Amino acid sequence: MTKKSNLLAMSFALALLSACTTTPNQAPVVDRTVPPAVKSSTPSETAQVARDERGLYTVKKGDTLIRIALEFGQNYRDLVAWNNLANPNDIKVDQVLRVLPPESNGVETAAIVMPPSDKTPPPAPVVKKTGPKGEKKPYTEANLAEMQRADTGKETAAAPTPAPAATAPAVPRATVPAPAVPAAPALAADEANLSWVWPADGKVVATFDEGKNKGVDISGKAGQQVVAAGAGKVMYAGSGIRGYGNLVIVKHSNNLLSAYAHNRAILVKEGQSVTKGQMIAEMGDSDTDSVKLHFEIRQQGKPVDPSRFLPNR
Repeated sequence: MTKKSNLLAMSFALALLSACTTTPNQAPVVDRTVPPAVKSSTPSETAQVARDERGLYTVKKGDTLIRIALEFGQNYRDLVAWNNLANPNDIKVDQVLRVLPPESNGVETAAIVMPPSDKTPPPAPVVKKTGPKGEKKPYTEANLAEMQRADTGKETAAAPTPAPAATAPAVPRATVPAPAVPAAPALAADEANLSWVWPADGKVVATFDEGKNKGVDISGKAGQQVVAAGAGKVMYAGSGIRGYGNLVIVKHSNNLLSAYAHNRAILVKEGQSVTKGQMIAEMGDSDTDSVKLHFEIRQQGKPVDPSRFLPNR
């Protein structure tokens, strides 16, 4: 009798536990976390400033239109047209000039970088039970023994290695490359095929030093010939840039030009096509203290080391 009473009590307890494990109807959980206030986004002021400034240049004291054109690798006549200048010699300090073609607007398309989210990472997914829910079974010794065996088996299986907590999949962090050292722009295919010669015979008395000497200086005798270092078209011939004297600028491609300064006489005209090795000027000492040729090569308006282009000698 006592044994039957114990079995009845155990069955009642199991049925009670089974009922407790059933999931009651619950109201849905609402995430009431108030997201941080987001400032209404008008076009970025930084992007607007960059868009306004790119392709424009503000005139500084001592500037001339010719010098500005040289610095940006453009023909000064184009700057006159782009800015509707009545007199190319009449530009004023703080005047803003366009130095890129109007159709380009100086605007480049950049990748849009999304800001990091202010929200906390999503919680790890909840692992739901895939097994059947507890069921109420009629009390029999066979059912009781079966439930006891099932419970014992679960405890034995769970004891050695507890199930690892489910975690959200790891998101690989983007690696930020180390800042690259600025290098000279790569040459286009047509530029790489250009052939060059030295613009004058003589001793190199000053080499390229970015910031101090924008090209090379070659000593010589007054009247000695100065030749085009490569084939191209004369973009400028005159004395409008202070510090360069009588100057010739030859354009070789959309990105490359060469400059020949301090000449005694200029033998070519603007718009004239010249061949490699053609005499374009006579060496002199205009706007300098000795007879020499100051020679520059500019790529996209930036002075680059002429030794990258000239043959060894």
